Amino acid sequence: MNILQIDESAQYILSQTGNCVPQIAIILGSGLGPMADCIENPITIPYKEIPHFMQSTATGHKGNLIVGTLGGKKVMAMQGRFHYYEGYSMDQVTFPVRVMARLGIKTLFVSNAAGAVNPSYRVGDMMIITDHINLMPNPLIGPNMEEFGTRFPDMTTVYSRRLRQVAHQQADQMGIQLREGVYVAGTGPTYETPAEYRMYAILGGDAAGMSTVPEVIVARHCGMEIFGLSIITNQSNDLSDHCLNDGNDVVIQANRAAQNMTALLRSIISTL
Repeated sequence: MNILQIDESAQYILSQTGNCVPQIAIILGSGLGPMADCIENPITIPYKEIPHFMQSTATGHKGNLIVGTLGGKKVMAMQGRFHYYEGYSMDQVTFPVRVMARLGIKTLFVSNAAGAVNPSYRVGDMMIITDHINLMPNPLIGPNMEEFGTRFPDMTTVYSRRLRQVAHQQADQMGIQLREGVYVAGTGPTYETPAEYRMYAILGGDAAGMSTVPEVIVARHCGMEIFGLSIITNQSNDLSDHCLNDGNDVVIQANRAAQNMTALLRSIISTL
């Protein structure tokens, strides 16, 4: 990945959108792609048409970039993301975030389907991400891209307190219950063992997944304001030999929760 490739991707996107520059970017996780259907006046750009973009192979990821209006604001939504477990490098996984930054986007909303580490969480819950624990390779390893940020970006307050407060205000008005917690990011593609879930809980985690954190680290490097939301789609299985975790079931559970997530994100965005 280099600045020329990033610029070529950005210029292609601008050529397809009539030089429309979105204010906000949204990355939609497993099963959460239907939210893109609520974007008004959409311009759909398949990833396969964008120079240097990868192809999304994960279940529930359609692989489209949608540009349009949501909550009265110009937005760009990724209908599916790239994962380290798909065999992509961290540069490739986070490439779209660099393109977003090059387009001038300053605010990033990230969403994902996650497994419950916190025993009080239930399938269908929505968790605002307050912090994360990264068990993946750091995407900033290698030469620093000075065009975007400093060599050692501060990670004290990665997830915007301002946007978290707005989310709670909007959710209260809408009667939507929100959790808050720490997201643990592992490489996948295997689901976590019961012992790993217990370890994550000891470390301070509340939910676990296989994405989001690499994008967030790069977005932080680029100086973006970040809001993260996890949909709890499965729980730790420590009581039987029956497998409770399945990729298709995760997508089903995420689809069920997508309506509330869409309404909440639209409401938050409308206030910005």
